[in-house]
Amino acid sequence: QAQLVESGGGLVQPGGSLRLACAASGITFSFYEMGWYRQAPGKQRELVATITNSKGTNYANSAKGRFTISRDNGKDSVYLQLNSLKPEDTAVYYCNARSELIFPPRNYWGQGTQVTVSS
Repeated sequence: QAQLVESGGGLVQPGGSLRLACAASGITFSFYEMGWYRQAPGKQRELVATITNSKGTNYANSAKGRFTISRDNGKDSVYLQLNSLKPEDTAVYYCNARSELIFPPRNYWGQGTQVTVSS
């Protein structure tokens, strides 16, 4: 059974940093593109960053230059380094795993981790 477990969220002051982690189990990690999404209160879930198995990355404009996504295929884990955090980064951050290399295509979500940026 596929499972994604996020960790690393918390309360941080503006300008601070956090490192989110997502540990995957029950999937063949190398078959999956991994991603981070976020959802702020009253808003739709939005893309933050994705990373392919070959470590190609894609970032939302709001994340470019401040956030870094990485993955460790040996540990079945994906990370999101959050730097220069702003109050508008406050949201629940979700880990995502999706694959079209498997039939039927798969798409899994973690339970989310809260990031709050406030002084």
